[in-house]
Amino acid sequence: MLHLTAGRVGSLLARRATASFTTSSARMASHAHEVTETVDMSKPMYYDRVSLPLPDRPFKLDLTAEDKSLKQKEKGPWSQLTKEEKIALYRLMFCQTYPEMRQSSAEWKTVLGGFFFFLGISGLLVLWQSIYVYPKAPKTFDPEWKAKELKRMLDMRMNPIQGLSSKWDYEKGQWK
Repeated sequence: MLHLTAGRVGSLLARRATASFTTSSARMASHAHEVTETVDMSKPMYYDRVSLPLPDRPFKLDLTAEDKSLKQKEKGPWSQLTKEEKIALYRLMFCQTYPEMRQSSAEWKTVLGGFFFFLGISGLLVLWQSIYVYPKAPKTFDPEWKAKELKRMLDMRMNPIQGLSSKWDYEKGQWK
């Protein structure tokens, strides 16, 4: 029993040691060209969404001296603030206004262009296959062959009750 517990403790220590060595510096050393940092999703994040109007944190975290004095002025009566100061305070908290968030993008043009591009490529591929890959149509599809086939079926009086021969007038030599 003690051996089993010691094995579990050893496994836990080995995992923790491995985790401690996989810091960003170790990742940077292992990848010579680029390092991607993981984002801690438990920390408050800023986002602009119409459906969620209040983000977890303000847009601007690093305030300049001018921004700090404006924040102090914000604690007083708002009637003393100018319109520009109110806009500057808004821009400290939020990146975009509601009209800016609702403004449509031109992404639909890219999607439609990509759709038509791949549609054109597919059409060219089908055309190439019909010319170079698929065999020629058999001679039984020729209009002359079809006319001879129809004449033979009428001469043999095929399906005289409900079929093709029932719709042909043999005395006049034309369709009923």
